Amino acid sequence: MLELNDCAPMETAQRIGRLRALMSEQGHSSLLVSNASNLRYLTGFTGSSGAVLVSNDEALFVTDGRYTTQSHEQLEAAGVSAEISIITGEPVLAALGIAVERGWGTVALESEAITWAQQLAAAKRFGEAGQSADSLVPTSGLLESLRIVKDQGEVDRIECAAGIADAALGAVLGLLDSRPTEREFAMALDAKIRALGAEGNSFETIVASGPNGALPHARPTSRRISDGDLVVVDFGALVDGYCSDMTRTIRVGSLSADCQAMYDMVIESQQAGVDAVVAGATAAQVDSACRDVLSRHGWAEYFTHGTGHGVGIDIHEAPRIAATSDATLEPGFIVTVEPGVYRLPFGGVRIEDTLVVTSEGSRALTKAPKQLVVA
Repeated sequence: MLELNDCAPMETAQRIGRLRALMSEQGHSSLLVSNASNLRYLTGFTGSSGAVLVSNDEALFVTDGRYTTQSHEQLEAAGVSAEISIITGEPVLAALGIAVERGWGTVALESEAITWAQQLAAAKRFGEAGQSADSLVPTSGLLESLRIVKDQGEVDRIECAAGIADAALGAVLGLLDSRPTEREFAMALDAKIRALGAEGNSFETIVASGPNGALPHARPTSRRISDGDLVVVDFGALVDGYCSDMTRTIRVGSLSADCQAMYDMVIESQQAGVDAVVAGATAAQVDSACRDVLSRHGWAEYFTHGTGHGVGIDIHEAPRIAATSDATLEPGFIVTVEPGVYRLPFGGVRIEDTLVVTSEGSRALTKAPKQLVVA
């Protein structure tokens, strides 16, 4: 299992330069970055309150007094050269106020990160300074388009997180012999993930047994896992800010013919999707590979969600692996393949791997066995 100490360094110091090149292509002279994940990606800062203004030749990081020491230490450790301004109040509006004072002119904002209240307050600030409301312009997906291709340090951290998740599942699988509740099994899995060195979970663990498995995003309940159940376990670990994501469906005791058929079809569908993950393939082709298998067997109507998504600092990142996606896979993309079938009263089956796209095809970062049986 890859250890954090063995991970390659991340290329954080080069990211502002890459962002400036993209800003220039899109005609933006300055950008305010306020999305927390984008801020971490760009600067290495992990606090809960901050923003960074980036222009062609300046970078101004703004945070409040709680993060005076942390901001200096983390930006320096990441090799990021930026002026740091410690303010009282809300960093986004403070940063825009500084932009007005310094005459930065037009400032691009991250549409998905700025609230309507912040936009109104910023427009008022610009207006009071005699600048047009047109001085604030929206952007969408700018930093996210840089984040989609992972550097080796990012790949290593996601692989490290995936290794911890693999090991944690293997360590607690035997608990199913005593037929615990969903909640008890989820708690044991979460505790083992932390015990093995993760910061925590990359999202709330799903343990859904029997009919609960027919709900794709069920949460653990007090239902006791029983003989004949399919148990959907969807979980991930968080390592140095990076997520892993994996789903396994565990067969408990002897399955009914219907449950076994569901299981077999999803195993076949998921393998077809994994085989389709190669550089140059489209996300829609990967989605189709999974759905075509289920369609041939008459199960397509029971697959009710997208086939996958990107993984990184956020558990759900670009690209979407879906019929409606126009993304083309490139080396360095990290994506999931997770077809599922959901049928009441039998339950559900989902199998999910996280893969990194390479020049030769792809490589699975999640390595736990896909066919798990508890007697």
